[in-house]
Amino acid sequence: MENILKVAMAQISPVWLNKDATLKKIETAIKEAGQENAELLVFGEALLPGYPFWLSLTDGAAWNTKVNKELHAHYARNAIQIEMGELDSVCKLAQKNKIAIYLGIIERAQNRGGHSLYCSLVYIDANGKIKSVHRKLQPTYDERLTWAPGDGNGLQVHSLKKFTVGGLNCWENWMPLPRTALYGQGENLHIAVWPGSDYNTKDITRFIARESRSFVISVSSLMKRDDFPETTPHLDEILKKAPAVMANGGSCIAGPDGEWLVEPVIDKEGLLYHNLDFNRVYAERQNFDPVGHYSRPDVTKLIVNRERQSTIEIKD
Repeated sequence: MENILKVAMAQISPVWLNKDATLKKIETAIKEAGQENAELLVFGEALLPGYPFWLSLTDGAAWNTKVNKELHAHYARNAIQIEMGELDSVCKLAQKNKIAIYLGIIERAQNRGGHSLYCSLVYIDANGKIKSVHRKLQPTYDERLTWAPGDGNGLQVHSLKKFTVGGLNCWENWMPLPRTALYGQGENLHIAVWPGSDYNTKDITRFIARESRSFVISVSSLMKRDDFPETTPHLDEILKKAPAVMANGGSCIAGPDGEWLVEPVIDKEGLLYHNLDFNRVYAERQNFDPVGHYSRPDVTKLIVNRERQSTIEIKD
């Protein structure tokens, strides 16, 4: 059964900007997926500890304001430092349940000074080892007010049974060259993570599947007005303009022919399961393979820099 992969999509809301409580929710989801014998579990973008919804609700571009500074500081305190072992519990559960995981986090990266924030997609294998941390290359629009741009180090793929899996964050999935970087490494199961809403997932999921002749799993989170914790700094300011629903889910799966296997699921919290058959990849690559027989590397070729970026190089 190496060609069959049981996948789970965790369409859940965070305990917004509370990393400890959100981690417990993530751990519960891993245990549930393990009980269902899932082999890959995917969480949405920035789920741990949450997406920066306040930016569009509190005049986030206003210069030097108390509201934006204090909300950013709260965000930073609840961001994840991988080097400090803050994902150890997730790794242990991955190993115990023999399940690979893609998890969207806000990373406070120690090798960039430990103060700036990155929207990162972490891949943990079924042995509980962190195999890649992909920092979002280009934060989108108002995200740039709180997230720093990442680098190419995480443009990596991983073997999972017969599949080769890779992933991107949100609008990175619209970027042709990062997609091509993964295709060229043999990706045939693409993971696209989103903060939530079917207006993102309903078109690009099927397009990437048809372009790459790969399975594509899009996973989004949920977020409602009632999900803002009472302990959130400047909550009154946030709620003045907050709509009833900020993220309605839209998690879905498309097959290598670009057709739906799981259509976008709206406003439903929980885990969604599906079995993928690798043989469908071979069938659809028969007439189109974007980095194989239907490519012309003598005419166009992509150069990928996977160096982890830092402002210093220490030589003792």
